[in-house]
Amino acid sequence: MSADPVVILPRGVRLHEDRVRGRPVLLGPERALMLDDIAHAILTEVDNRSRQSQIVTRLAARFSAPEAEIAGDVHDFLTDLRDRRLLDLLP
Repeated sequence: MSADPVVILPRGVRLHEDRVRGRPVLLGPERALMLDDIAHAILTEVDNRSRQSQIVTRLAARFSAPEAEIAGDVHDFLTDLRDRRLLDLLP
């Protein structure tokens, strides 16, 4: 994996608002992942063009937090989604 990959939601995966539970979910083929506020904030920054570092920079500005503090959490979250095949990280 590239140190600064482009983050992409693959075909068939999308963000969705679960109206019954009033929570955002990430929908993939035959699965749904309920998102907490942090996960939702990260995924709303995924535009299929931005690199991971750009997402971290935007989140740091949005929440007035140090980039170094956010970078590890974003990396771990995105890697977990990649391992679940709900996200692609491209060089």
